[in-house]
Parts: sequence; structure tokens; C-alpha cells
Amino acid sequence: MKIAPKRIPSFLQTPDPKARAILVYGRDAGEVQERLAALVATVLDDPKDPFRLRELGASDVKKDAARLRDEAAAQALGGGRCVLRLRSVGDDLTPTLRDFLGNPAGDALLLLGAGDLSARSTLRKLFERADNAAAIPCYGDTAAALERIIKDELAGADITDEARGYLLAHLGADRMVTRRELEKLALYMDGEKKITLPDVIQSIGDSSTLTLEDIAFAVGRGAREALEQALARTHLEGISPIAILRATSQHFLRLHLVRGRMERGEDLSAALQSLRPPVFFKRMPAFREQAMRWKLGAIGRVLELLGAREVTCKSGVLPAKVICDRTLLEIAVRGGGKN
Repeated sequence: MKIAPKRIPSFLQTPDPKARAILVYGRDAGEVQERLAALVATVLDDPKDPFRLRELGASDVKKDAARLRDEAAAQALGGGRCVLRLRSVGDDLTPTLRDFLGNPAGDALLLLGAGDLSARSTLRKLFERADNAAAIPCYGDTAAALERIIKDELAGADITDEARGYLLAHLGADRMVTRRELEKLALYMDGEKKITLPDVIQSIGDSSTLTLEDIAFAVGRGAREALEQALARTHLEGISPIAILRATSQHFLRLHLVRGRMERGEDLSAALQSLRPPVFFKRMPAFREQAMRWKLGAIGRVLELLGAREVTCKSGVLPAKVICDRTLLEIAVRGGGKN
């Protein structure tokens, strides 16, 4: 069964009893882990119970497919329903999981965590179509969801508009990272209730999200030297090439939204005000310039190229770092005023 976004909160609290296996997937790894933990809590009072919570890696099942059935059927010492978590699954496990869903063993709840799965993914299709399974996507927090997380993590704080805008612009790609950065900010404030922009910059200014944003803006303005420097920093920090490509895609998608509104007759200022989260004010001059310079068709071609190169990164034909760097430099050259 395919769980629609509006149904996800209630499903996480009370999963459909027919669902023997639940797949949680998406590019937001932090949200995937958070939702898996919520599902574990619907079965176990103690989420770390060593007798009722078992974990397997995808490689374990690939080596021995029978182990999945054995672990699912095993009874816990002391009784009670068990949870079996399967990590880092992909389409290569579809046949094994199809066999399991056709004739489930035991009564354990099987929880699977996966990265981004396209609509063509055989694993995703299996879980969306099966009556005794469910698929839950995690595509990153919306502006409204990010607002709620900020409110929860900084409960009771008086956050200035500039500080809130900075948080909305720089967090949200990964929920786990978002919560960690907000916890760090709360510790930095040490009980102070008034949170200002300098406080936020001082606390999370070294976040990798800033470097990713530097890359995206450098690509958009065709600044090759700045791009090469920012790419070097991200590689030293261990940020994945796919994350870099996705951050750049997000930047160009926002440019596409603004440019589309402009070509339908809106003025630039009105189009910019429609963005959620809003552009951080210090980035606004650069974003305005890029929105004026890039044509809608050129932005569309960039988005297509970034999507295609992400697929190539996953194919293993060339090192992902090489593909990422070449792609962004190619776009930067194109974006230096010739689009």
C-alpha cells in the first residue's frame, strides 16, 4: 500500500495491522531514521530491547536469503512481538522480499530503510502494490514542517525574523542534521531566550549546508574559481557527490519557479516572495541576478542534466566525484552569461 503524505503522521502512530513489512525510503536520511524509530515504538516499549529488536544488513540477506525468514519467525526470550530492521535495501532484494510477502514467516514487523528510490524502482513498486506491505517516502521537510521542528527544538525562545529566515534557508535537507544543529544552537545560547542572526551564524555557520549553498550559487553565476574552491571543501568534509548535485538541483528548481512566474507576467519581487523557504537576505542580490539572467529553457536543461548525472553517479561507470565536478563546471561555464 502506498501511504499518501497526509496519512503518514497517523500511520506512524498506528500502522495498518495488515502491513507485515514497511519500507521507509527517500533522500532525507535523517527523516528515514526518525520514521523507522517511530514505527519501532509502536511495537516495543523499549526501542533498544535486545531480545525483541533485531537488525540485518542487506548484504546479510543477499548472502543467505533464508536468514530473513528465520529471523522473522524467531520468538523472543520472554515473549512479545518482535521487530526486524533491514538496513540499506535496494532493488536487488526485490525477489527475496516478494517471496517473503507471498508467504510471511512469524509475526515480526519487518522494517526496511532505503535511500532515494525512483518511481521505476521494483522494490518501491512491490511495497506500494502489496496488500500486506506499505511504502513511506521521505523527501525532506517542507517550510511548514521545518518551522514546527524549529519551534519544538527551541521551545520558549524569542527568535528574530532574520534569525528564523537564516535557519529556514540553511536547514531542512536532512532532519537528523537539522535537529543536531538546533540542539547545538540551544546549547550555544545557554539559557538566553533572545536568539538573533549573529547567534545563529556563530552556532551553525560552519554547517556543510553553507558550503553546498556556496557551490549552487557559484554554479549559477558561472564563477569557476569559487566553484572549484567550494568543491574542494565539500570533498574534504566527506559530503557525497550526489548530495552536492541535489543541492544544486534544488537551487535551480527555485530559479525555475521564480523565472516561470516572471514569464507569466509577475514582477521579480513578487515572484521571489513566493519562495518557501525564502531566500536568505544576504544571498538575495545574487539570487535576483541569476533569476534575471537565466532563461527558463536553460534552467530546465540544467535540471535534466543534473538528474541524468545523478543516475550516472550511481552506475559506477566513473568515480562519482569526477562526474559531479565535471557536471558542475560544465554548467558554470554555460551559466557565465551564455544561456
